[in-house]
Amino acid sequence: LVHHCGHFHFGTSVSLRFSSLTFIRAFKSNQTKRHSKHSIIIQEITYLSSTSNNQQQQKQKQPSKMSSELNELQNATVGMTVGVIEVLILQPFNYAKNMVQQQKPISMNPAHMYRGVGSNCVNMGSCTMIQFAVGGRFKSMLLGDNTSRNLSLFEEMACGIGAGTISGLVGSPLELIMIQQQRKGGGVPVRLSNIMENPANIGRGFIGCAIREALWTCGYLSIPPVVRRGLMENYPETFDTNDKARIPAALLGGLFACYLTHPFDTIKTCMQGDIERSTYDTFTKTGQKIMADSGFTGFYRGATFRYGRMVCAVFIMDLMKEKIGHLMYPSAFAK
Repeated sequence: LVHHCGHFHFGTSVSLRFSSLTFIRAFKSNQTKRHSKHSIIIQEITYLSSTSNNQQQQKQKQPSKMSSELNELQNATVGMTVGVIEVLILQPFNYAKNMVQQQKPISMNPAHMYRGVGSNCVNMGSCTMIQFAVGGRFKSMLLGDNTSRNLSLFEEMACGIGAGTISGLVGSPLELIMIQQQRKGGGVPVRLSNIMENPANIGRGFIGCAIREALWTCGYLSIPPVVRRGLMENYPETFDTNDKARIPAALLGGLFACYLTHPFDTIKTCMQGDIERSTYDTFTKTGQKIMADSGFTGFYRGATFRYGRMVCAVFIMDLMKEKIGHLMYPSAFAK
């Protein structure tokens, strides 16, 4: 009990005799102090816990600026990883879209659906890598030293268009190989050998691919961050976290990316599926042929599959680029 009191100092001249009343008063006084200390500690823990939760909520409420936080190599690595994940999940959508555009039957055999998936992984991985790296570089150039400000819608879209156009140089030949595999089967070496019988085939469909990729990159890399930021700033009670604002951002980004780019994608797909040029010739002649055969709606063959894939892809890529970026390079965000 004397140990619990803890406030008594004994000397050689101090008597150890206490009256029962004095001892009880001292003990009660000490217990009151201990309870007071415990109360203060509990209050401190509660305050720290509340502060930590508030900081986590504030962190979630901050719109992601992943591509401008990372350097070009880091953005490229994240982009390649995200692109491959998206392809592996959504390849059946891509297969169905390509078949409908070329007015070919759709097989429900998974082995057919995943024809060309290797080429498509390289395609999406490399294209997304280029788009992330180039788009991130453009954003960094526009921001300069003022990294705290948000890019305008025009600036975001300009970065996306520039990055997408450049990625078409890589994406177009890879998609040509994939589409030839989907139509005719066979491995990459066989189809590549067939394509290179006429070296001009390697650039077939590039114009449509470049336009499509430019607008598609706007759809997933530029529009979702702007939409998320607008929703979180203007409707903070409804969209109080990135994840809540991500769904409408993905729907809008996918809608933009799909229906604005689909005519160019249809022309490109028809050209790349017909390297023999038996039905489809140049970019303009292919467009004229589709218009003559099916009218304006012919340019939107397979749009349902493409929109479904794009909404899923925009959501997956918008989510994964943030999550994988933090996972792979945590030090870049530890500020």
